[in-house]
Amino acid sequence: MKKFAGLFLVAFAAVSVLNGQERNDVIKSYNEGAKVLQTDVTAAIAAFENVVTLSEKVGESANDLKTKAMQVLPGLYVRAANNAIKENKPTAEIIKAAKTAIAAAEKYNNTAGKDNASKILVQAYNKMGTESFTAKDYDNALLAFDSLLAINPDYNNAMYNKALIYRSQNNSAAFEETIDLFLGKLEAGKDDQVIKQASTLALEYFRAAGSQQNQAENLDEALVLLEKAAKYGEDKDLFYFFADVYNKKKSFDSGIEYARKGLALETGEAEAKAKFYFQLGLGQEGKGQTAEACSSFKNAMFGPFAEPSKAKRTNLKCQ
Repeated sequence: MKKFAGLFLVAFAAVSVLNGQERNDVIKSYNEGAKVLQTDVTAAIAAFENVVTLSEKVGESANDLKTKAMQVLPGLYVRAANNAIKENKPTAEIIKAAKTAIAAAEKYNNTAGKDNASKILVQAYNKMGTESFTAKDYDNALLAFDSLLAINPDYNNAMYNKALIYRSQNNSAAFEETIDLFLGKLEAGKDDQVIKQASTLALEYFRAAGSQQNQAENLDEALVLLEKAAKYGEDKDLFYFFADVYNKKKSFDSGIEYARKGLALETGEAEAKAKFYFQLGLGQEGKGQTAEACSSFKNAMFGPFAEPSKAKRTNLKCQ
């Protein structure tokens, strides 16, 4: 805007030769642009672009006006793109305006204009990606976020949003790769809250997937998924599923280990601890530790584990 403020109307030269008349045409177009500079960006762009075109035909005598027009045009294109955002234009129009501004900045060798237009384009792609994601148009959402990241690879929100899309698509391989890339860009101490949020998202995703495989008795697949979940932190429910899977696989030492880990994290009442005691009892029973198993099953006799624990104690002839 400071550059724009320095523009003034140019007086016509009193000349009669052809070249002078052509310069007067350049002056006329320049003055038209200067008059509407603050009120009509589109008209100003058209006028100053015409200055450049006419100046190239006139030659050296119009170079001063051509230079001034080339200096002001990149900023005008950026204003046009900004106006598209302010006026809440369709996202496609904002993207088009931002790309046009970038092209103008490159044409007129204006680094600041290109940087500002690129920032607007990033905003537009983020808006498009978010809108598509909300509409569950995942393919176009991914295209938008990828386009954004091609401009600004450090725009972490776009990476996180891609991870959310892959989670929604249940694309576990792409989700894992993307959430790991996202976490790798964060700094401990500075981004602790975001790290915790993303890590919890990943832990819960893979824990749930492991639980589903466990329920389907696909125990090896369940362990793979639970191990992936464990990359992102410790969780009492994760330890419960580990204990359950290992006990089913008759790896009773591991079953006992994870049942105890879960108990250590469970701060609830006896009913909340019952499921961990039940898994502990299964592991101890498997190892032939009858007295210990009887004690664990006694502690598990709450809620949904009451009946199976009672049955176990009966079978083990617990006192």
